[in-house]
Amino acid sequence: MAMRRFLFQYLIILLSCFYAAAASAQVPDSIYKSNILTIRFHNYGDQLSLPLINLNGGDQVELHFDDIEGGIKYYYYTYLLCDHDWNPVILSEFDYLKGFTQMRINTYRNSSLAFTRYTHYQAILPERNCIPSRSGNYLLKVFLDGDTSKLVFTRRLLVLENKSTIKAQIIQPFAPEYFHTHQKVQFSININGVNAFSANQDIKVIILQNYRWDNAIANIVPTFIRGSSLEYNTEDNSVFPGGKEWRWLDLRDFRLQSDRVESADYKKNSTEIYLKPDIPRNVERYTYYRDMNGMYLIETTQSINPFWQSDYGTVHFKFDPPNGKPYFDKDLYLFGQLTNYKLTDSLKLAYNPEKGIYETKLLLKEGYYNYTYVAVDRANPYHHYEIDGDYYETENTYTILVYYRSFTARADELIGVSTIDSRTDRPGFSF
Repeated sequence: MAMRRFLFQYLIILLSCFYAAAASAQVPDSIYKSNILTIRFHNYGDQLSLPLINLNGGDQVELHFDDIEGGIKYYYYTYLLCDHDWNPVILSEFDYLKGFTQMRINTYRNSSLAFTRYTHYQAILPERNCIPSRSGNYLLKVFLDGDTSKLVFTRRLLVLENKSTIKAQIIQPFAPEYFHTHQKVQFSININGVNAFSANQDIKVIILQNYRWDNAIANIVPTFIRGSSLEYNTEDNSVFPGGKEWRWLDLRDFRLQSDRVESADYKKNSTEIYLKPDIPRNVERYTYYRDMNGMYLIETTQSINPFWQSDYGTVHFKFDPPNGKPYFDKDLYLFGQLTNYKLTDSLKLAYNPEKGIYETKLLLKEGYYNYTYVAVDRANPYHHYEIDGDYYETENTYTILVYYRSFTARADELIGVSTIDSRTDRPGFSF
């Protein structure tokens, strides 16, 4: 009997390890099928938001995406609970989901009034038959035909159970190398709502700039701990490059060419949009103007519903380097939410020696876009920076996420979220 119990436990451990290894291959915010475009996942009614709901609070998020292969397919979704660092936790789905573990996306519509044919799918989550029952990080997984091995894309979802209070401010770093170019997040957390045995181990903090995960700062150690209050004000922690206000592109109407459009080619079944060349802005003085902090909106001026009545067009981007000469030690990439904040070969700009400019193209839906250009050091691919420079005055949004895991728990709880803006004056223009 003892041997049988041992073999059973050993089998459970092996299956758990296999499950964890398979789940860890599912990278957050990734797209696995090239026919899937324009994934929008945000709070209900707000395209410029972080997908965040309160546990048992009745909040909802919207999911939208297009399949340019058209037709009707059977797309399903499920949730995967992860720790604060987005590693899957070893728990049964029934430990963190109420109801069914898989749901089909039943709302879809074929495109209309568009040259590009596609099928638009959408869902309002969570549905009452599939609801997260714990707070924490959830990976939304969309897959085909009820088969989780046919993964299509993943997106991050935050579920909050508020048990803490956060006070934060954005200050100018004192270090001379960061004083004019970076922004520091200084904050304190009160964790009266939890019984933390060791705050250094039980509490984890992550800071996002403009809702981005690619440059998030994690594993921040508190400077002081006074009872239930944790203070984070070390000089070299929580410091972000300020960047510059993002470039803009108005594509809400392909026919009505906006200020950034140089020309357009309207074909029978497609549209080609050619933009005016962008130039480096790192030599220009800082100017404030309202932007969307790298995000984009799906909007159109000539239809009722932009999600299935907007058209797609191939947009040609051009970047004019100083003196028309290529950068010998770096590569340039188009960057922003429109590229899923990824630096992939398909988004790298190619230098055209005949024109003396860098070029790339991207299939985009009608809308209003923010974007920038990122330079990557060829000798050190992990070193990349915005080609437009960094300025302390830049308006950025910062989000502080507080996670708690007790000594005996197997998953992290999300117990606090706070969002703060680096500028509160928001002038018309500022130099």
